[in-house]
Amino acid sequence: MLYDEPTQQALNSAMREAVDFIHAEGWDNPPTLFALVPTDLLGDHIDLTDESASPLSLVVQDSLPENLPAGSEELVDYCARAAWPEQVAGVILAQEIMFRDQSEGPNAPAREARLYSGVLRDSDIHLTILQLRPTEAELAERGPFAEDEPELRGGPSVAPGVIEALRAGLERDPDELA
Repeated sequence: MLYDEPTQQALNSAMREAVDFIHAEGWDNPPTLFALVPTDLLGDHIDLTDESASPLSLVVQDSLPENLPAGSEELVDYCARAAWPEQVAGVILAQEIMFRDQSEGPNAPAREARLYSGVLRDSDIHLTILQLRPTEAELAERGPFAEDEPELRGGPSVAPGVIEALRAGLERDPDELA
């Protein structure tokens, strides 16, 4: 390993940055994949004198194929087949999905949501967060700035297949693909 081992707190901070980035883009966007790189490896590209800097920096992967729909097996398979260089400490996948809250009963309507899933290399550290898209009624009730602060939910058993796929990509040796 080329860097200090990141912690759950480092992943939490990177996930919040990913949420802020994606939220600023608005809804109805394709999936986004981020590499998490130790910030100290980016010394020539960022100001390392900022003591509030996160230990992990997001690097957006622009090469994600356009034909991978969010919530699809093809997207999960793509993530599992990816191979990351050892400098990448982890990955986060953000995608828009349809979500049905089982706690509201079996007939609860499906709602649009964003699913953020992240893992760190060589550890059991992972995190999944869900952001429900506000309905028109919720927006009217909460006022004109209701979408400025996304409401996030999480849980240990949300999207285990996505977590497994992201972890598989981190375990692959990029040299085997050459």
